Amino acid sequence: MAASFFDLLNERAKSTLLCIGLDPRAETAQDAAQECIKLIEATSDYAAAYKPNAAFFECFGKDGWEALEKVIKHVPNHIPVILDAKRGDIADTAVSYAKSAFEHLKAHAITVSPYMGGDSLSPFIKYASKGVFVLCKTSNRGSSELQGLQINGRHLYEAVAEHAETTWNLNQNIGLVVGATDPVALSRVRARAPTLWFLIPGVGAQGGDLKMALNAGLRSDGSGLLVNVSRSVAQAKDPRAEAKKVCEDINRMRFSKANISELAEALVASQCVRFGDFTLKSGKKSPIYIDLRRLVTHPSIMRMVAREYAKVLRPLQFDRLVGLPYAALPIASAISLEMNRPLIYPRREKKSYGTKVDIEGDYKRGERVVIIDDLVTTGATKVEAIQRLRDAGLEVVAIVVLIDREMGAKKFLGSLGYDFQAVATLSKLLPLWFEAGAITRQQMKEVTSFLATVSKL
Repeated sequence: MAASFFDLLNERAKSTLLCIGLDPRAETAQDAAQECIKLIEATSDYAAAYKPNAAFFECFGKDGWEALEKVIKHVPNHIPVILDAKRGDIADTAVSYAKSAFEHLKAHAITVSPYMGGDSLSPFIKYASKGVFVLCKTSNRGSSELQGLQINGRHLYEAVAEHAETTWNLNQNIGLVVGATDPVALSRVRARAPTLWFLIPGVGAQGGDLKMALNAGLRSDGSGLLVNVSRSVAQAKDPRAEAKKVCEDINRMRFSKANISELAEALVASQCVRFGDFTLKSGKKSPIYIDLRRLVTHPSIMRMVAREYAKVLRPLQFDRLVGLPYAALPIASAISLEMNRPLIYPRREKKSYGTKVDIEGDYKRGERVVIIDDLVTTGATKVEAIQRLRDAGLEVVAIVVLIDREMGAKKFLGSLGYDFQAVATLSKLLPLWFEAGAITRQQMKEVTSFLATVSKL
């Protein structure tokens, strides 16, 4: 049995998220085919997929159709082909379009328009081994005229994303086309469709920023996004070198630790972390003050925080997240949305009315949970929450925080048999703040000295 589109794509995505558009500007069908074949041969080592645009072949009539067939056949078998045709019709017409793309041309996937509703998509979706990329928020300047219309408190493109994620995706073979030219919209679509693959046009010649697109569109697993590049590769002096560069740029941003540096700077810019002379709740004087409750007023930073948590959480086996009130609860909610994982939380005081529950949200005895908190000092304050969850029949597999003050929590919680992990530690963040100019060398020394002194108490 032949591999499905998403099987091929997921395998290629381990090393590349670059989709190379095949948009030949040629005088004849033969020249169009040769231009594309030459590009395929030069770039196949770096392509996650190829996307021939049907219009640049259809304009040559019968010869163009034969040229398109030839180009698709020339793509290596392990690399999927997305036919960019933007089909959108109903009944027998859509059935014929699907048959043409998947049975005649042998494309692995196709782009379609949802404007006529779900029944216009179903003939394509019925091909369960094929991919169907639905136009959602496109990269053209006029896209917001209709796609940006407000419907019941959300944009039309957000409604499309929700339908794709929850209603149309019966065969788990739907993706979305979302332009890189509007990273805010891209982020909103990802929130509505956390599991789907996105095809992202607009990087390069159309002005879309690669880094912003990746930050807004990548799934929590660091995948789920195809960056389509056409002209900047095809028209480069050395297309192979350009494809290699773009592929490496994507992977560097996708896998690099730079995100922690950005997070460190964002925490200072939002005043979630401040330096100076502060009096702590204990009465002690401190040169640093961390207040992650402020994250609620900075949604872009909260999204960044959720993504960094997700990287830590991804390898863990668990059924639900547990947010600890109060500071960690909005953080846990953001993580829940980012990872599409259910969330519960223990109340500060047991409810004396209504359901009188001690833990809010649905759960079953025996389920595995990960506790989410914002900060940790010694870890002692987590014991009460752990016990309440255990009393409810839940298995705590890990405690994950954003910042570890490194005052013995890992050792303490480990001694109790619990896995403890942190997105970042203060010892890791301090040099980043210094490099970014957020603190002076003297301030870094003062904080380091303070932490060393407190940890001995």
